[in-house]
Amino acid sequence: MNISYLSLGTNLGDRSKNLQTALEEIREIGTISKKSSIYQTEPEGFKDQDQFLNQVLRLETELEAIELIVKLQEIEHRMGKNIEFKDGPRLIDIDIIFFNDQIIDHPNLKIPHPRATERNFILTPMKEIAPKYQNPHNQKSIEELLNKLTNPKKVEIWT
Repeated sequence: MNISYLSLGTNLGDRSKNLQTALEEIREIGTISKKSSIYQTEPEGFKDQDQFLNQVLRLETELEAIELIVKLQEIEHRMGKNIEFKDGPRLIDIDIIFFNDQIIDHPNLKIPHPRATERNFILTPMKEIAPKYQNPHNQKSIEELLNKLTNPKKVEIWT
């Protein structure tokens, strides 16, 4: 059984429904053993867009990492993902943050996610479900990484 941590984000349409639909689809490829609260966050990069809803999941799956990313991209496609430019608005975004304790450098997949340790919208929900998890690149825990953020963006639990 493989353990992965996934980050979900959405800022278009019915954001809550987008997350719920993604969760239902992800349940078809594995077991969601933990999920964070839903957080409302400021956009990264391009600022002139609506706030995001973000969530982190712990997924247990038989799939290997490259198989998992293909399945997640299929979910995004079925849901209507269409990003017009980098850091732009999105109906759904599903990223693999960590996969077991592996470091993967594949043309279509980098694990750990290259910018995960810089993003409060990933680290805060990750801390909620796995505060002691250690980044395989540097063996720093999620708590340590979160405490090292120099300019964290506002992240708050969405109600």
